Amino acid sequence: MAVEFRLTLAGDLSLDDVADLVAADVTERPRPSGTGARLFSARLYGTRGYALTVSSGSHGYFDAEADDGTRWEWEPETYVDIDFAMKADDLVDKGIPNMMKAVARVLTARQENAALVQNGNWLLLTRTTGELRRHRPTWWSHYSRDGLIP
Repeated sequence: MAVEFRLTLAGDLSLDDVADLVAADVTERPRPSGTGARLFSARLYGTRGYALTVSSGSHGYFDAEADDGTRWEWEPETYVDIDFAMKADDLVDKGIPNMMKAVARVLTARQENAALVQNGNWLLLTRTTGELRRHRPTWWSHYSRDGLIP
């Protein structure tokens, strides 16, 4: 069983810049896949516990379940997605801790509106107009004890 997390940043961002930010070091930097360089990827299961994909798009539509069961919706004109695909075996020990470090690097370096969603269903984090807000407090208390993301 796989678990996926998606960090979305609003705006027309350089995939090269985002790939640099999300990589823990230069050897783990996602590389362009296919033609047009609109998709970067890296298989980091052994070192980080996830496969990483960085892609861009326009006229986006994202939705997820918010804390109170309502639907959260967001339609950025342009955006960059950073997808973390994890195997269930690596989720707790490697996947989520390394993902949280990558998310913290990106959110610290970039100021765009953002959202972190698990499995395309559950809203975990949003940043709008500079305000960072965690959703699903039980998830955060279970998985994020390091204080990387306030």
